[in-house]
Amino acid sequence: MRIGITSGDINGIGPEVILKALTNNSVLHEHSVLIYGSGKVMAYHKNIVKNIDLQFSNVSGAEHAGNNKISVVNCWTDDIQISLGSPEKEAGQFAHVALDRAVNDMKNGLIDVMVTAPINKSTMDSMSFPYAGHTEYLTSSFGATSSLMTMVADDLRIAVVTNHEPISNLSSLFSKELLMKKINIFYHSLKTDFGKDKPRIAIMGMNPHASDGGKIGTEETEIIIPVIEELKNKGVLTYGPYSADGFFGAHMYRKFDGVLAMYHDQGLIPFKTLAFGNGVNYTAGLKYVRTSPDHGTGYDIAGENKADESSMRNAIFAAIDIYRNREDEKEMKANPLVKKVKFHSERS
Repeated sequence: MRIGITSGDINGIGPEVILKALTNNSVLHEHSVLIYGSGKVMAYHKNIVKNIDLQFSNVSGAEHAGNNKISVVNCWTDDIQISLGSPEKEAGQFAHVALDRAVNDMKNGLIDVMVTAPINKSTMDSMSFPYAGHTEYLTSSFGATSSLMTMVADDLRIAVVTNHEPISNLSSLFSKELLMKKINIFYHSLKTDFGKDKPRIAIMGMNPHASDGGKIGTEETEIIIPVIEELKNKGVLTYGPYSADGFFGAHMYRKFDGVLAMYHDQGLIPFKTLAFGNGVNYTAGLKYVRTSPDHGTGYDIAGENKADESSMRNAIFAAIDIYRNREDEKEMKANPLVKKVKFHSERS
């Protein structure tokens, strides 16, 4: 397997957590790693990390990367000023260049999975990068009509119907069609990407107390409940709508294979409370496998060798597991007699 990793914002902790994660010997076992960025930048950050036995070669393109080795695909030749901890437009520009290069290589079959280090959207050129984040950019770049931002940590999987949208826009965006589309993506991802034969999905309400029977808003009675009932009649095991505060407070998420929140903070606040620093951001619904750590650029600790690589390491192994599960699913469809195997890469 060829694992592509984008370097993200070079003034943040992205390169540091990449280097630290790659010291795990299991990563290079039967895998090749391609870091999209700059050999000079990675060498600079390697000097910050210190005392790690990690070798990488510089290549001009993915086709020159060695097997079972770490290669840095040099995406630019310009000298770039590294300003650790500072949000600079130049860093955003080069993060975009590396991201575009990795996307093109994935489309051309030169890498199998993509792991993206954090970017700072405010440093990205809004004309060339008119997206709220990686999820929206990759959905567009890979020609998908929709995708699903899914946060993963072991058996906890929380997806969100709307991604990076202002609260004021939610009511106008929310519809039966949107909810149905997102649940279907989640259902098929839980089956194919995570090996759940009959996934159980908990659906959160939109309003406080899931509207108390229509007393606090109407989205539950007019949209969510009809969609749940329609899907149940089709054999999709959906339950709810649940009041999010009580649902997470009572640890009810442990009874389900997936939880679908209605908007960003409703899903990500409980997820990061439960699993921050170890979680993975996965974009479900795409033809290609893409994961990311669950944290941002970490400007406040950039260059101090304090960044924890756990989330980046888990993102790498999650991408490997999902890719293998997809290959297993293809083999099962081609030969129904093949027994399904749930993969779980070694993370220790």
